[in-house]
Amino acid sequence: MAQKPRAERRAAPEPARIPSGDRPAYPPAEGLHQARKRFGQHFLADTAVIDAIVAAIDPRPGEAIVEIGPGLGAMTQPLLERCGRLTVIELDRDLAAKLRREPRLDVIEADVLTVDFAALAGQAGGKLRVVGNLPYNISSPILFHLLPVANRVIDQTFMLQKEVVERMAAAPGGKDYGRLSVMLQWRYDIEAILDVPPEAFEPPPRVDSAVVRMQPLPGVEQVDAALLGELVTVAFSQRRKLLRHTLGRWLDARGAAGDFDLQRRAEEVPVAEYLALARRIPRTVAPQ
Repeated sequence: MAQKPRAERRAAPEPARIPSGDRPAYPPAEGLHQARKRFGQHFLADTAVIDAIVAAIDPRPGEAIVEIGPGLGAMTQPLLERCGRLTVIELDRDLAAKLRREPRLDVIEADVLTVDFAALAGQAGGKLRVVGNLPYNISSPILFHLLPVANRVIDQTFMLQKEVVERMAAAPGGKDYGRLSVMLQWRYDIEAILDVPPEAFEPPPRVDSAVVRMQPLPGVEQVDAALLGELVTVAFSQRRKLLRHTLGRWLDARGAAGDFDLQRRAEEVPVAEYLALARRIPRTVAPQ
């Protein structure tokens, strides 16, 4: 199935903004919990923001929903009210213990980067919906961890650092467009849906945040993900140089330069061209 041009798909309304004013917080879980820096914990505490995110997710009874990093459960509870049952992944053992008191939660106490999402989808008997306020210090690794199971996912709705969301959704030609843009736009339609200020969290982070919706694209042509990743990494390794100085040498070693225009910088090449190039590269490397 042919896909729309990437520039056309990127056109989207500006993310919504929650108006400032009184921002009552959900009460924390029973007992005080000190946010732990090593886990990148910043707990969402603004009811207006929480309600807006849950409304955007629009959870329904019977859906297999997985929440990454539920923390104090501020978003977990309103999700439960609408879907009835939820799987949560929490690394902090103290928080996991508190979450287990809720019988409608299936708690996985683990590092999310070790969780087998394909197995979770198999247990659910269908596709997953994945949501969460991702730890900002490992947000990109989590996104890449989920990439191989995109075909087992309905959608993903995440709170991330706003700068990361801008890179995810960036169009070719700008400074935000890079390896993350290409590797995710290959597989997902990406839409920033909500901007969130630091004061919506406890403790407040030092950066602005945003909520992004990621929907796997239908009819995606097969491509060797590892090869594409290597190609794009080489291309963006020296952004200021023309591709003939970086990617050109890499392609020559594989006998795959062909008619690909190397008189451009990496940020000028659309996702579709990177994909087409990756598909025609031989799997065996030519002798050096």
